[in-house]
Amino acid sequence: MIRRLPILPTLIVAAAVLVMIGLGIWQLQRRAEKESTLALVAANPAKPAVAFPAHPPVPPELLFRRSSAHCLRVVHWRSEAGRAADGSVGYRYIAECATGAEGPGVLVAAGIAKTPDARPQWQGGQMRGWIGEEPDHRSLLSRIGGKAVPLRPMLIAGEPVPGLKPLAPPTAADVPNNHLAYAGQWFFFAAIAAIIYLLALRRRTPRP
Repeated sequence: MIRRLPILPTLIVAAAVLVMIGLGIWQLQRRAEKESTLALVAANPAKPAVAFPAHPPVPPELLFRRSSAHCLRVVHWRSEAGRAADGSVGYRYIAECATGAEGPGVLVAAGIAKTPDARPQWQGGQMRGWIGEEPDHRSLLSRIGGKAVPLRPMLIAGEPVPGLKPLAPPTAADVPNNHLAYAGQWFFFAAIAAIIYLLALRRRTPRP
């Protein structure tokens, strides 16, 4: 049977399986790194306030630290699923703000509404809260390939704007830690690829 193995397909499948196993191991390594990061982030809300970062990415030592930002004017509103301080769920309204003629702008999570068609009347001003990151809609493949755009800083308002409910304060539980699940997926894909190829070889090999 070894002599009848197709060389090129076997090499391609073997390389793919090795890559998937490597990605699984990499995710396990990332899990250990993320756990140390979560320990740091969990202590950040109790630390003194710092200046709001102007540019991404947000380093772990600043994530969920108290801060403030000035919204010169609201350019656009968008809504995402979110959770209020009272535990209810709804739509988190995020203001995209201008900060000057040449400023980088700032994102402000301003509060929670029950519906996605609310019309907040807040036009801007000084806002205090915690340093967070914009919602992550990047694909897994872009993050694995290192081509994902860094998430922009976002101020999570400590007090909501008029007409909205207060946001739940940020905690370390808000930071995703799915590396173990991702590792399991890659190992599963590697096993499935190997099994499918072995079954294909078995069907291809003529019986004596």
